[in-house]
Amino acid sequence: MPDTPAIQTTGLGRSYAGRPVLTDLDLRVDAGTVHGLLGPNGAGKTTAVRILATLLAPHTGSARVAGHDVVREPEAVRRHLGLVGQHAALDEVLGGRENLVLFARLSRMSPRRARARADELLERFDLTEAADRPVSTYSGGMRRRLDLAAGLVLDPPVLLLDEPTTGLDPAGRREVWHAVRALVAAGTAVLLTSQYLEEVDQLAGAVTVLDGGRVVAAGTPDALKSSVGLDRLDVVVHDERDLDRAVAVLDALGTGTEADPPTRRVTTTVTDRTAALTGALHGLAGVEVDDLGLRRPTLDEVFFHLTTEGSRR
Repeated sequence: MPDTPAIQTTGLGRSYAGRPVLTDLDLRVDAGTVHGLLGPNGAGKTTAVRILATLLAPHTGSARVAGHDVVREPEAVRRHLGLVGQHAALDEVLGGRENLVLFARLSRMSPRRARARADELLERFDLTEAADRPVSTYSGGMRRRLDLAAGLVLDPPVLLLDEPTTGLDPAGRREVWHAVRALVAAGTAVLLTSQYLEEVDQLAGAVTVLDGGRVVAAGTPDALKSSVGLDRLDVVVHDERDLDRAVAVLDALGTGTEADPPTRRVTTTVTDRTAALTGALHGLAGVEVDDLGLRRPTLDEVFFHLTTEGSRR
């Protein structure tokens, strides 16, 4: 049904040896969207993913994937679900095509259909030219794209990505981001856990932050950034002799003004972005400025503000 969530959990919980590791998780992911699941190590992210993948049974609450209950209908859930974990599940000796054919055959496709599906996925993920090369010769980004392709052999409407770009360089991460965006544009629902907050900011339209197994915040990336605090106005003057004037101007526009003489930078927090920027331009007329800009809080700041990771710093 078109209004059925791709993923929905209600009061989802799980304990190990009597210790709760996931408590009261309420989550909804719709088709054609990316939902980011953030939290420090041990927050419950992987436990939630394993429950949704039917690899663990929940102790409390319920979870449905594509309308199917993970406990009562595990086989139906698996037919509608792709899972890409933190480490590529590929045979390094085989080529890309051979790997995909193997996954398709393990999914009970006929030999002819398995070869056809492998070719479709190789083209979709721009791996056709490397199809017959051993995976051991692939770059990190190519391997993760091939791993994504393997997770989509059955063309599932729901994809779980558990830290899919761990260990990749920036170029490799961007290759994976491009592939994920293409999947979402075609209607796939993605639940993404990641240790790269920039990645979640780039891909996710909604974010749930876990800490100690519980939800501590949820919303759009912009809403979470706004919840942390005010925007920041930064000015870098060319001549350090103008630093006092810059401090006076920004102090009149915001609160908590700070100056860093070695870098000639002055920073303040503001409530009205437009008024602050206009006021800075007028107040600093005649002052040579190397840089002037407004900055919103980052997801990194959100993360450290909301979780125990921040209290350890």
